[in-house]
Amino acid sequence: MGDVSLSAWMRALIEYVRSGEPDLTNRQMALLMLVYLTPGPHTVRGLARTLGVSKPVVTRALNTLGGLGYLRRERDQDDRRNVFVVRTNDGANFLEGFKRYVAGHDEGQRIQFEERRKEPAFAAR
Repeated sequence: MGDVSLSAWMRALIEYVRSGEPDLTNRQMALLMLVYLTPGPHTVRGLARTLGVSKPVVTRALNTLGGLGYLRRERDQDDRRNVFVVRTNDGANFLEGFKRYVAGHDEGQRIQFEERRKEPAFAAR
């Protein structure tokens, strides 16, 4: 299976894991990308509907992402009953870094990855 896009995605994920950034679940990453890449305002109810999951699932993911500083909740000033999910600078910076892994702009990282892949799995370091 030599699919180029899957190989690029694999390289991006490996570099992300090696980066030391917090590990996000697929749900957390999907939620983060939804908020950053689609127009708002975003609510827990709307995000749950888009993802096809329950509101508690979104709430748990938001708790984690909020703890990391990637998203935050903000009360609607017009209707204090509503809570919006909003972007943060830390979240934007995280996604910008992840985008570089996916895009593979840093050829040095790609070469390093290829060299590491050639090493025996249990090579002495």
